Amino acid sequence: MSERLYDVAIIGGSTGGTAAYLAACALGINAILVSETERLGGQFTVQGVSALDEHPYIETFGGTAHYTRLRETIRAIYQREYGAPALMPHSVLGENVPLNPGNGWVSRLCFLPEVGVAALDQLIAESPHTLPTLRGWRAVRAESADGHLRAVFVANAQGERRAIRARYYLDATDTGDLIALAGLPYVTGAESRAETGEAGAPEVAKPHEVQGFTYSFVVEFCPDEDHTIPKPEGYESFRDQQPYTLSPLGRDGAPVIYRMFAPHGKNLPFWTYRRIHDGALLGGRDLALINWISNDYHGGDILNADAHTRQRYLDEAKRLSLGFLHWLQTECPRDEGGKGYPELKLRPDVLGTSDGLSELPYIRESRRIVPLKRVVAEDIAAESNAGARARHFEDSVGIGWYAMDLHPCVGNPKASLYAPTRPFQIPLGALIPEQPTNLLAACKNIGTTHLTNGAYRVHPTEWAVGEAALHAAAFCLRNNLTPHALHADAWQVRRLQHQLVRYGIPIAWAVDVLPKHPLFHSTQLLLASAVIAPESPRWHSLMIASDLPLGESVDLERVRALAERLNARGATLPLEALNADMTWSALCSLFDSAWQVLA
Repeated sequence: MSERLYDVAIIGGSTGGTAAYLAACALGINAILVSETERLGGQFTVQGVSALDEHPYIETFGGTAHYTRLRETIRAIYQREYGAPALMPHSVLGENVPLNPGNGWVSRLCFLPEVGVAALDQLIAESPHTLPTLRGWRAVRAESADGHLRAVFVANAQGERRAIRARYYLDATDTGDLIALAGLPYVTGAESRAETGEAGAPEVAKPHEVQGFTYSFVVEFCPDEDHTIPKPEGYESFRDQQPYTLSPLGRDGAPVIYRMFAPHGKNLPFWTYRRIHDGALLGGRDLALINWISNDYHGGDILNADAHTRQRYLDEAKRLSLGFLHWLQTECPRDEGGKGYPELKLRPDVLGTSDGLSELPYIRESRRIVPLKRVVAEDIAAESNAGARARHFEDSVGIGWYAMDLHPCVGNPKASLYAPTRPFQIPLGALIPEQPTNLLAACKNIGTTHLTNGAYRVHPTEWAVGEAALHAAAFCLRNNLTPHALHADAWQVRRLQHQLVRYGIPIAWAVDVLPKHPLFHSTQLLLASAVIAPESPRWHSLMIASDLPLGESVDLERVRALAERLNARGATLPLEALNADMTWSALCSLFDSAWQVLA
């Protein structure tokens, strides 16, 4: 059995794992990525969710530099290969918006999974360092002593096995597999109210109440053709119990009506919801990605099942999705009257599988570490946070924004939540297990709860988690620290934040000071130090307004305390220059050279 020692082993090719790998390629550290699939990207690619779940500011702010580069590369491929325009001449999301190849209304960027794969491959090829990957391999066993991982054993479909030994391991598997193999404590399903303190949590923990997962598929509309697939086993049961419908029940209990190709009131058509190829824009026929409540599988908990039962659930989930396609082809109400759209043609080639379903299911909820800091609903909920931002985390290592989105769950199919949040941060403590170890969570397995998980699992946030985990591991290696020691030392956390911001990773919300803005670095580190005064104009806005005086919006005592800490480490900040009449821009300029003591 071959083996080699690495500084960091990234176990899992999820969205977070891919982001961590690109960060490792940028840093040039001795790292390896182990991926269950040949194609990287997780929910971007092999899980079929190439209609991105993002926030309203993503075109200009709120993604890491690598994430932004990925979005730019996807669009550049379409412009190069399809002759697509830079701006959409006609869009379901407005006029002259940036290119959206699918012109779907769920997202500002809907595209073919193969283009996502090509974009990721291009970013890897352009990286300053080339690092090894093991593709088509998965973790099967872990060797540990006193909570410290010594080796992770991986295997491929041919039965070959290898031992991966590293100083640090990142669990970047979508279901938290390495956490379980390592014997670390973890949480699944719904925690109890006593455990999390969340008002919306149940009185008694329900570890099997895990959100449903989905096998996506892609269809093409072929007029005057019949592409009806055979009725899968269990079809009638799926149809009636799921149920199969284009009019799911809303939060008020009344159906929300969608039509296939025509709008219904304010509701846009089902067909354009996750359309990933707009034929009118790019040529050819439309292609639509089907990821809908009707093919969300919540018939069994794959996180706590044995291998045989897990496979049974996965097989049933596939039949559920194929059954939904059969219903769309045979029983779905047609816009003009009648039933069924036999013209819908399953396109296995788009997802690269023989059955036409995504290579892996889209996983909404993972095993989650028991962390140093658990993000609870009240930390991010709009109703619990009066300012423009969610609760401030001094140890922030990234940002995100999405609603708390809870889909039907195992044993509780009526579970549903879509609660607004404030733009939030990713605390370092949510990546670090409470039990001391050399493992960090690097995707949707971080220390969220059943309720907050849905806000942190989406594309740009999971990507930010992966990058942050890699940078944290690299920082610990370079400074001979453990994750626990790093988290306990506020100065070292500031140094890590300095590194993150230098690499284009925002750690605080300031939508008018973009990553390429000369004030970006200072703005981010000042905001990380919580210098915005509560209940002030800047506290109530995501904009910094850099040309306006500080006034009462900035807590000058906190600014002075920060300056004194930096001066104690060798900076030469003139404390007497600090005053409420100076602008935010002047404040940033004052601190610009002082951050070097954090290097």
